[in-house]
Amino acid sequence: MLSHTAFVLLSYGAAAAVLGAVFVWLFVDRAATMAELDRLEQAGLKRRSAATDGKDR
Repeated sequence: MLSHTAFVLLSYGAAAAVLGAVFVWLFVDRAATMAELDRLEQAGLKRRSAATDGKDR
């Protein structure tokens, strides 16, 4: 049976591993999304937020 200290350390380690995996996933997903946006902009599509007329909708 685990001691209390070992349980706490394993729990913190598991939480840190999950948070680390989430951050890695976020950075990988952001890179993929930015690459897709660049590809679409090169194909001639623009984002609505990139309007240049200065008017609000």
